[in-house]
Amino acid sequence: MNKRSNLPDNMNRKALWITQTAVLLALLIAIQAVTAGLGNTLVTGSLVNLILIVAVTTGGLASGLTIAALSPFFAFMFGIGPAFPQIVFCVAIANAVLVTIWHMIAGIDKKQNIASLLIAAIVAAVVKFGVLYLSVVQFVVPILLKMPAPQAAMVSGAFSFPQLVTALTGGAIAIVIVPVLSRALNRQQIS
Repeated sequence: MNKRSNLPDNMNRKALWITQTAVLLALLIAIQAVTAGLGNTLVTGSLVNLILIVAVTTGGLASGLTIAALSPFFAFMFGIGPAFPQIVFCVAIANAVLVTIWHMIAGIDKKQNIASLLIAAIVAAVVKFGVLYLSVVQFVVPILLKMPAPQAAMVSGAFSFPQLVTALTGGAIAIVIVPVLSRALNRQQIS
């Protein structure tokens, strides 16, 4: 009988999780669509990384990983992401790495303070950058896609240093937003 009394709470939590994840995924796709026309990957990438961090901060690891995995595929389908499926897969993995590291250092169930948020932002950004650089620049472009030099240089350039900048920028904005969201959602107080 005790399990029956918990059923509505579990259903409410699942419904809240689905709703939060769906809203953040829709927001991410909308931001990608709107900012893609600007041609400024620094703006788009920074906002994408911010939303990934907000997802893992508000909805937990499963929410963050869901959005991390789905967003590059939706961007590809809508023609606003990388033009090559091999690169899309690498972006999904790199996004998942960012979310996982953020969760491990400063996730919902962790003691969140400015130091832990700063460490999460830096470590997650550097590792995401490393994953993208190794997978796209060192493997996919030269080995799988065998692109001509000018095209390879352009694609490789987009998946090198700018990725570090956008991940750090998204993390920096998250450091400001996460405490506000945590308080608004009655999570742990940020000190």
